[in-house]
Amino acid sequence: MRFILASASPARKALLMSAGFNPEVIPSDFDESTVTEESPGRLCRSLAKSKAKLVAEGINDAYVLGCDSVLEFDGEIFGKPHDSETATTRWKRMRGKTGVLHSGHCLIDTRAEQKLTRSSKTTVHFADVTDSEIAAYVESGEPLNMAGGFSVEGLGGPFIDRIDGDHGTVLGVSLPMLRQMLTTWGTPVSALWHTAKQ
Repeated sequence: MRFILASASPARKALLMSAGFNPEVIPSDFDESTVTEESPGRLCRSLAKSKAKLVAEGINDAYVLGCDSVLEFDGEIFGKPHDSETATTRWKRMRGKTGVLHSGHCLIDTRAEQKLTRSSKTTVHFADVTDSEIAAYVESGEPLNMAGGFSVEGLGGPFIDRIDGDHGTVLGVSLPMLRQMLTTWGTPVSALWHTAKQ
């Protein structure tokens, strides 16, 4: 069985590879703006499902994993800021406070024509960063295409005081949840370890 990651995220791929997978990356070109949900959990699950379904079309004998993440902050849903002004405004609001990062997962077994959709969430504690630190971070370009406008594995790492929950959720793939999804179908996660390149 092929294991396909329907995401171009280097962090997701690296995390999966560290856990013994060797995912084939086929990014989804799904238009995220076409999906609206009031709940961050439902939104990230809907987006993950749409991305996985788009990539899975016409593919046989594969597990296809679609993922999406959004940040819930002060009652609002923050996706990717995309521009410097939005990223700066959000960081000035988030500094010194907490948000909840929701990560949706959709796993499709194209051989058995079955699908599972789940989501996990992790609390993120943002550092009380200065205006100049925010400006430098935004100028780097890193936060513009990150859910919530931050990363923990890159330049944004020093600006995150701590997280409460599964670290993988913030990177975009909850490995424990992926194991649970595979187990639901009777597939032990170790069955996919052989796909890793030694």
